[in-house]
Amino acid sequence: MLYEIKDLLKRPEIYQETGIPFWDDEYISKQMLKSHLDPEFDGASRKMAFIKKSADWIANTVPPTDNPLLLDLGCGPGIYGEFFARAGYQVTGVDFSSRSIDYAKRSAAGKKLNIDYFYQNYLSLELNRKFDLAVMIYCDYGALSTEKRKIVLNQVYEHLKPGGKFLLDAFSLNEYNAFQEKQIWGIQESNGFWREDEYVELKRYCKYPQHVTLDQYVIISKAETSSYYLWNTYYNKDSLVEEVEECGFKTYGIYGDVSGTPWNLESPTIAVILEK
Repeated sequence: MLYEIKDLLKRPEIYQETGIPFWDDEYISKQMLKSHLDPEFDGASRKMAFIKKSADWIANTVPPTDNPLLLDLGCGPGIYGEFFARAGYQVTGVDFSSRSIDYAKRSAAGKKLNIDYFYQNYLSLELNRKFDLAVMIYCDYGALSTEKRKIVLNQVYEHLKPGGKFLLDAFSLNEYNAFQEKQIWGIQESNGFWREDEYVELKRYCKYPQHVTLDQYVIISKAETSSYYLWNTYYNKDSLVEEVEECGFKTYGIYGDVSGTPWNLESPTIAVILEK
């Protein structure tokens, strides 16, 4: 057991992937959905007040009257999707958590909202349609490796109409500079985020070159040990614009967040609207 734990605690290579698809784990996906649906918790989705403000700003900036077909990448349980549908968009949502997609479908049907949801990986979209607007919200973009970010940009580019827009956000260099390396451990007796039964959680926060950080979670239970990696890549305005424009997009607008807050050097996030 000791050697197994030591191996799990090794500092991974940059962007090394978790070998466990925890977003579709029967128990963890239930906890993730619960976090998404908590209106006052912003660790999975942002708080509900911000989501509404953000959806209103998006509808005013890229109005559905002129841009009706919207693609929501990483749509989760459909919180943004339902706001978009009520604003007048024809919404298609994509997510790689089957539990979230199932919930989104039931919720939309119960509210009589005509939204198409697909259980798909946005790295390999197969939608057979073109969109006027795509969104990828809550800094999902920076959680991907350099190679996978290029894949997403190319996938979205191919799924947009000429002149179509793509809104995404990422954490800024202010957040990278403020990030502190540390290690924390604790005991969860039952019904924690990672396991239903008792487990020990070792958390490590690591800083890498190229403005990348890692949140590592090592979970030790009676049954097994597992390690999960959550990566983040951080940007300033110039580095983000340079990266996205290499894939053919033009920069349409730059903001401090996806609710249209003006960009400034102290912003914790940076949001861009791109144009094909």
